[in-house]
Amino acid sequence: MGLKLTVSAAVASLLFTAPAFAEEVAHAPFQEVKEARKARREARVIRKLERVEGKLNRAVEHGRLSRAQADGFLAEVRQLHADVQAQRQASGGQLTEEQRQQVKERTRALRERVRGAVKATQPQAQ
Repeated sequence: MGLKLTVSAAVASLLFTAPAFAEEVAHAPFQEVKEARKARREARVIRKLERVEGKLNRAVEHGRLSRAQADGFLAEVRQLHADVQAQRQASGGQLTEEQRQQVKERTRALRERVRGAVKATQPQAQ
């Protein structure tokens, strides 16, 4: 009788703990996927920042922008990136549609200011 009771208790404990172990295992791959997506997104943003910096440096080399202008635009780009990161952290990793639209508008406005500055310094064709 004592052996049956011990075996029954062991089986019951396994039945109660198995779902908990399965849940931990099920969440582990999801967390890895989530972290991998975050790493890819961050790498993509870094590549974009590097491209912007390269374009601004080329504009300075060709005399289309001053170093001060390029540095100012680059500071704005980095600030925009920092703001987006802060918003993402505050909202659990996702931007709302309204926040996305604001980021697009700020990006468009910055792009137009850069184009305007480059255009203003280009020699006029006669």
